[in-house]
Formats: sequence, C-alpha cells, structure tokens
Amino acid sequence: MKKPSFLERLTGAVPANDYDRILDEEHHFGDEESEEGEQFTDDEKWEEGDQSEPSQQEGELPVDMYQTNDAIIIKALVAGVSPADLDISITRDMVTIRGVREEYQETNDDNYFHRELFWGSFTRTLVLPEEVVIDEAEAQEKHGLLEIRLPKLDKHRSTQLKVRSNINVAK
Repeated sequence: MKKPSFLERLTGAVPANDYDRILDEEHHFGDEESEEGEQFTDDEKWEEGDQSEPSQQEGELPVDMYQTNDAIIIKALVAGVSPADLDISITRDMVTIRGVREEYQETNDDNYFHRELFWGSFTRTLVLPEEVVIDEAEAQEKHGLLEIRLPKLDKHRSTQLKVRSNINVAK
C-alpha cells in the first residue's frame, strides 16, 4: 500500500484503491463491534435510561433578573398559569420557580399550522448574586408577568444591644 498523500492525511480521505479493496472483500455489518467486545455498553445504558416510567419533557422558564439598590428583582412570563399553581422556593442564595401550564386542546394536532407555545411543567433555578432576606420576599402576578422582589441582606447593618442582667437587685 502506498503512503497517503498530504491531502489524504489532512482530510482523512481513503485512497481509491482502499475503497476497491473494501468493496471486493466479503463484509458483514456488525463484525467490527463483535470483535471489539462490548465497547458501547455505557452509551447503551445512557440512551436506554430508566425505562420504568416515561420521561416527561420539562421546559425551562425564561426570566429577567436585575438588581436595585436594595433588592434583586426576577421577572418571568407565566401567562396561562394560575398563581396558585406556581411554586416558588427561596433560599438565601437561590430561587426555584416551578409550575404547570395546562393545555386545553381545541383542535386535533393535524389542524395546526404552527405549534410554538410550551405546554406542560416548567422549572427554573437561579443562583442569586447576593444573599437575600427570605422572610421579606414578595411575589406578585399581573397580566401574566410574575415579579419576585427579594430584599438584599444588608451585611453592613449593625445595631446596639442593651445587656440585661438576670440578677434581681434588692432595694
């Protein structure tokens, strides 16, 4: 067999006489895999996944997040979702928004020209850039726009404590 040319090495092309050799030989599909053993077992397990319950696709909620001097504001479009169906979990440094947008099927699938709206469950977890005061957080929905206001934790705030004594002073 001759040495591959620079172009063949660069592109990975197989010289024409090698194609002829491959086509002339008797070749059975799958022979290479059986000779090499079970090299794809990890991939097959990954693709098969857990077949016990069907996986339901979950959407990711698009959001805007910005800060003011005293709070972090998160806005998300939740049109078609009842405020009672929204679940918002807050820690000092993270927010998770979950919900379900129920589809009311007005026609069968064959009659659609476009299907771009997302129906089903959605979730979004955001890592906050600063710690927030959980107990003072507020959420409101107006015309399909969810707004979450998270007051920032004031790390520079201080207060003076008076020391009390448990000793009774006799008069």
